[in-house]
Amino acid sequence: MSYVVSTRQVSKIFKGKEVVSDVSMNIQRGQVYGLLGPNGAGKTTLMKMLLNLVKPTSGEIEMFGEKLMPGSVDLFKRIGSIIEYPIFYEKMTAKENLELHCEYMGFYNKHAILEALELVNLTSIDDKAVGDFSLGMKQRLGMARAIITKPELLILDEPINGLDPVGIKEFRSLLRMLSKEYRMTLLVSSHLLSEIEQVADTIGILQGGRFIREVSMNDMRSENTDYIEIVTPHCKKAAFILENQLGVSNFKIIGDTMVRVYESRWTQQELTKALVLNDVEIESLNHKHTSLEEYFMQQIGGGEKHA
Repeated sequence: MSYVVSTRQVSKIFKGKEVVSDVSMNIQRGQVYGLLGPNGAGKTTLMKMLLNLVKPTSGEIEMFGEKLMPGSVDLFKRIGSIIEYPIFYEKMTAKENLELHCEYMGFYNKHAILEALELVNLTSIDDKAVGDFSLGMKQRLGMARAIITKPELLILDEPINGLDPVGIKEFRSLLRMLSKEYRMTLLVSSHLLSEIEQVADTIGILQGGRFIREVSMNDMRSENTDYIEIVTPHCKKAAFILENQLGVSNFKIIGDTMVRVYESRWTQQELTKALVLNDVEIESLNHKHTSLEEYFMQQIGGGEKHA
């Protein structure tokens, strides 16, 4: 199997504290890999180690099948990145910043600058200094800079910070396009799990610097049982009917108005009929599946457990 990124027991210690611990992860060529974890989990530090900005205390990193070394300069011509907040020359325009970046990268395709700005929907700003840009505009320019050379690997640390809902939707479409049409491999961290759920092929979960789980989204969905969610003001009465009249044992009461039934032998129609006949008012009753957010919370120990 072809891995663009592979780490083996990578760790990093800062001032006597292990902030990344024994991380072994594998990113396949052409996939979108979502890196998840609470604030302080070690996501940014791990990404910085992949980019040679921070040296691992122990472990090995391979990029494109080559061991990452202090002098591995040529590898980074194949990589684009946004780490934390992108920094620019504030008195220069967006185009001038991108021209300087291309010069630095040894990339001489002036048409690519306009194309990159159009891809991130950052146009009609020819004479505007970057110092006058909003946070969202700077984030778009950071993305343009990351993709301008059409890299094989794109490493994005919270790329949708500062974007409004329209901008987030546009970036989601852009990530899909870069993956499908340009065949880029993407490593993306984000605290917006609903966004990662819509674009990722595989996720890796970090907590407290430790790598908890690496799983494909298809496997995650298949291993999590679907459920029927009942919303009712008579939650306890509904639970009594489920348990004593229908013999349902695998259900969970959530708060004062929600019951989740995890047994597949009962249809929505059968549950509705039993509850209505026993004067249980139903506000909604729907078939659902475990979201990435719920799966994430279960993995880090903060999720709901079944009855």
